Amino acid sequence: MTSPDPIVADVAPLVGKAGAAFYFTPETVARGKELGLDAYRFYFLGRGGVLGDVEAPVVVSAFGYFEPSVLARMWQSAREVVAPRTAGREHLACAHAMGRARLTGVPGLEELCAAAEAVVDAADPVGLALFAGMLGEPRPEDAPARAMHLMVQLRELRGSAHLVAVRASGLSPKVAHYLRRPDDFRLFGWSESDVPAVGDAERRQLAAADSLTDALLAPAFAVLDAGGRAALANGARAVAAALAADG
Repeated sequence: MTSPDPIVADVAPLVGKAGAAFYFTPETVARGKELGLDAYRFYFLGRGGVLGDVEAPVVVSAFGYFEPSVLARMWQSAREVVAPRTAGREHLACAHAMGRARLTGVPGLEELCAAAEAVVDAADPVGLALFAGMLGEPRPEDAPARAMHLMVQLRELRGSAHLVAVRASGLSPKVAHYLRRPDDFRLFGWSESDVPAVGDAERRQLAAADSLTDALLAPAFAVLDAGGRAALANGARAVAAALAADG
């Protein structure tokens, strides 16, 4: 398997935060309410809406880390109010609006977009459900909204690949989630009785999953030359700083 360039891991936390920055802002929550959805239902139906009007097990499989019955209940009740594809596009529109509001004037956006597009277009979507769904959504023409759209795509690319790597490592997503975010375990629908027993073996499996994630993404990032890697890294930092400054 291709040895990953360090940028694969270096940009991961930047993209992770930037691509999720719009999820629960007042503007996004307000748009969800206009559609008849509370904040969490808009998140689930909006993020998963790129999958189409599917049954709950499909969404549970794609999201991975949430308690299945909670996610299924949220998805089913939300799709009774708004068509999933409609919610998905409205959710992405909130990301685009954030880009226009907060990233306009940030230097290097055009170069960032070019580099990010090269990576996204080179990525193999097989087995990466949420990322594959995102590929069907058109990118905006203006750089601020386009940059935010690409941050979402790159986030779903890594998140989907990491879920594959977690399963390949032998971990369940529940255990991986608990190891990564123990303080958020209940937020994802799990109860105290669901807390798994973890030790060094599970931590080694998670470390292996992290390495495998980078390796799975390496071929897509390998299309970038030195200038493209710099544009992606510097642009992702600039976007993350702009979003944090206004957050």
